Amino acid sequence: MDGVIALYKERGMTSHDCISKLRKILHTKKVGHTGTLDPNVDGVLPICIGQATKISELLMHSGKIYRGAIMLGQSYDSEDLDGKLIEQVAIDKPLTNDQIDHALAKLTGDIMQTPPMYSAVKVNGRKLYEYAREGLTIERAARPIHIDYFKQIKPSHYDETSKTQTIYFEVACSKGTYVRTLAVDFGKLVGFPSVMSDLTRISSGGFDISQTSSLSDIQSAVDAGRIDDVLHPLSEALASYPVYQLDDSRWEIVSHGGFLDKSICPEHSAVVRLDYQQTVKALYKFDEKVGQYRPFRMFLA
Repeated sequence: MDGVIALYKERGMTSHDCISKLRKILHTKKVGHTGTLDPNVDGVLPICIGQATKISELLMHSGKIYRGAIMLGQSYDSEDLDGKLIEQVAIDKPLTNDQIDHALAKLTGDIMQTPPMYSAVKVNGRKLYEYAREGLTIERAARPIHIDYFKQIKPSHYDETSKTQTIYFEVACSKGTYVRTLAVDFGKLVGFPSVMSDLTRISSGGFDISQTSSLSDIQSAVDAGRIDDVLHPLSEALASYPVYQLDDSRWEIVSHGGFLDKSICPEHSAVVRLDYQQTVKALYKFDEKVGQYRPFRMFLA
C-alpha cells in the first residue's frame, strides 16, 4: 500500500489524531503527514502511506493555499479566536476595498515574519507555546517567507453592533508561513487590532480540496476493498517532476544505486523521476561535483 491520501482534516482534530486514526483504519504503521494543521483549521492534509513516506518532506516544502477571514477591531493572544481577547477597538468607519487591497498587496512577495508565541517553533530547546502558556514572551528571530498572492475573495462585512469588520481572503504562501500572523500584520498596517477568525487550507502538496477524502470516506473504501479510490499513486504525487523511462540496462544500474549521466534529462532539471515498466522507482538528483544524477529517493521495494 504505497501512495498519498489527500485527507480532509476536520476542525477539532490535531494532525496527530488523524495519523493515529489512519493507522488503525489502514492497519499499517507506515503513515506520515506533510506538515501540521492547527485543530481549528480544516482542509487539505496530504498523508503519505508506505513507500510514499519517503516523499513527506518534499510535499511539505510545496506551496500552500488558504481561504479565510480576518476580523478587524479585536486581537487575541493566540492570533486566532481560540485564545484570550487582549484588545478591542470600535471601528466607526470601515475600510474601503481599495484600502484593503493596498494593505494586502504590501504583504506579498518575499517578506520577513516573526513566528507567533503560540507555535511549535523551538527556542532554547522548548516550544514557544510552552512559554506562552506560562505567560512568558520570548524574543524570536524573524524568518523569510514568500507570499505569491494575498487577495480579497468577496466584499468585506461591517457589523454595526460589534463595530468590527471582517475581510475574506485567499493567500498562496510558502512553507513556514503563519497565516494567523499575516492577519495580525494586516491589522498593524491599517491601524486596528485584528485576528484570524476563520481558515481553511484548500491546496497542499499538489492536492486540491476537491481531491480530498474524509476519515469516514477512507474507512468505507477500506471496508469495500477499494482503497485505490482514495489512495493517490506515487506517479500522481510526483507528477510535477520530469520523467525518464528506464530501459533494462539502466534499471539494473538504478536497482543497485548507481549514478546516471545527463542524457536522462536534456533539460538538466535538478530532480528527475525514474520509472520502470510504468512504475515509479526513484527520484534522482543532479550532482554538480560529479556531473551525474545520483539517488535522491528510492522506491525499489
